[in-house]
Amino acid sequence: MQFQLNPKSKSQTSLKIFPLRSDQVSDFLSQNFPQQTISPLLFSGKENTHYAFSNESHIILLLGLGDSPSYKSVENAFRRVLAKQGDWVKENIELNFSQTDQADLMEASIIGLGLGAYHLDFFKKERKELFQKLKVAIRSNSPEAKKTLLRAEKILDAKLEALLMVDLPPNVLTPKYLADWAKKTSKKLSLKAKIFDRKKAKSEGLEAFLAVARGSAKEPQFIVLEYRQPKAKKHIGLVGKGVTFDTGGLNVKTQGMHYMKSDMGGAAAVLAATQLIASLQVPINLTCIVPTVENAIDKDAYLPSEVIESYSGKSIEIVDTDAEGRLILADGLAYLVKNYQTDHILDFATLTGSAVGTFGYECAALFSNDESLSKQIQDSGMGIGEKSWPLPIWKEYAKEMDSEIADIRNYHGKPLAGAITAATFLQAFTNEHPSWAHLDIAGVAFGDSEFTKTKSGTSYGVNLLLNLIENLL
Repeated sequence: MQFQLNPKSKSQTSLKIFPLRSDQVSDFLSQNFPQQTISPLLFSGKENTHYAFSNESHIILLLGLGDSPSYKSVENAFRRVLAKQGDWVKENIELNFSQTDQADLMEASIIGLGLGAYHLDFFKKERKELFQKLKVAIRSNSPEAKKTLLRAEKILDAKLEALLMVDLPPNVLTPKYLADWAKKTSKKLSLKAKIFDRKKAKSEGLEAFLAVARGSAKEPQFIVLEYRQPKAKKHIGLVGKGVTFDTGGLNVKTQGMHYMKSDMGGAAAVLAATQLIASLQVPINLTCIVPTVENAIDKDAYLPSEVIESYSGKSIEIVDTDAEGRLILADGLAYLVKNYQTDHILDFATLTGSAVGTFGYECAALFSNDESLSKQIQDSGMGIGEKSWPLPIWKEYAKEMDSEIADIRNYHGKPLAGAITAATFLQAFTNEHPSWAHLDIAGVAFGDSEFTKTKSGTSYGVNLLLNLIENLL
């Protein structure tokens, strides 16, 4: 799909789209299509409404945005155009923003249209039309239109990468796949990539990370991506959980295992966000760490009741092998803290069912020892539909993770405060870093959607991280 801003030559178009707020409908129609009599009952401009009619050789599509359109509602409105009305598109498309030139809504429109071409039929013999050669002409008088278009295209590319990572099956999306992606992206965007295989991770002392990988034939990969910008005044550290498939280990999952290819949603978020920030050349220094493994079962798999070591030097009692994500994150966080001087640290992980039990599929569970950072994370995601809400990590919860045989245990074994105790476990490996936040995205990284028949990725965290980092500058 190619986007063109105010192209001089008017190419053949089959579909012209006009996004309209409710209060714009009447005046717009009288000024532009006086011959059309459209009853308010047919099209009022309300959210989730549309109206189409033929005009010469075109189809005119009026998209209702409602009274106060949100970023997410606009993105979804445009995504529906190709995802659900794609058969209308015989030639190219023209988007007209003369009525709605707000930069954020224009950005959401372009991203939404691009996402509408995304399908899950990766391995079907006959794939759906992906609109790869589709040209989209954007008509806008806004002086910010060029800047908005370039930004939107890069956000779209990053979101598509995050969706693909989560939606690909685990025989394709392996730890090696993510490592190769990091290498390829580093060359394209002048990042520095370090990849530790099993042997190198062993020499580095990443024992908790390696313990989870023991049961899989797939080689674990510890990924480090560094983005450096000469004008940067801050350094942000990101860590993403990269369990490419989670059987639960010997504490095998009894339900929902089919969806555990999504257990690397945190990795997808931070890797795609790193791509996005580097492509936009945001003036920040960024270090992204992704410990990626498959949690499988064989004769070498780690056992409940084992005591394992970790990069931080803390010993860990294994109570539950299905609490594996926090183990690889523990080594990722400890490695980041020891080897890099960062102003803020954020980790993203599909960590607990408890987060889903608390918030459903509406928002991520947010934990932080920095109230200012916590508030900025909330604000950065709220406007774009990537919500998060804070939960406490009081010191009383840390007692739940006490072990008699080791420094800490990986699970408290109780049907309560699961997301909170998981967060307190992670905090123990941050070496008291003063500005750390953990987002448990189990309920928002992968789920039901109007655009797919099965659960699929959401790219949660990519846009949030961009907004947050820009606000932190």
